[in-house]
Amino acid sequence: MQSAETLGIEVERWEVRKADDLEPAFAAAAGSEAVLVQWLGPTAALRWQIAELAALHRLPSVYEVRDYVVAGGLMSYGLDYREILRWGTTYVDRILRGAQPKDLPVEQASKFELVINLKTAKAMGVTVPEALLFRADKVIE
Repeated sequence: MQSAETLGIEVERWEVRKADDLEPAFAAAAGSEAVLVQWLGPTAALRWQIAELAALHRLPSVYEVRDYVVAGGLMSYGLDYREILRWGTTYVDRILRGAQPKDLPVEQASKFELVINLKTAKAMGVTVPEALLFRADKVIE
């Protein structure tokens, strides 16, 4: 949030813990330039409803993982959580084979992906720059 403030961007936060919190949050966000939705348990389970409300309120939405974009969100940029799950399974395997967790290396995500939903962009009247489309790992049309 400090980076946003440095750029003169006003950031507001709306907390969503259950489905009933979504409509009031999106109604409050109406008129904003964009919405960033974090990848959390409650939001992941509600991704279809979130994408629908973002479209209804004409709020360009950015997400941390591709599942939201597949559900109809505008775009995502973030880690490839499938890669993280693969790492996790190798760690579990090593622990089950006797490795001590303290001896396992700390690893950091190295694969990030940009996914853009052009169908959603067109429906919202958002023009996605060619340079961004060129850099996208996946474009949904």
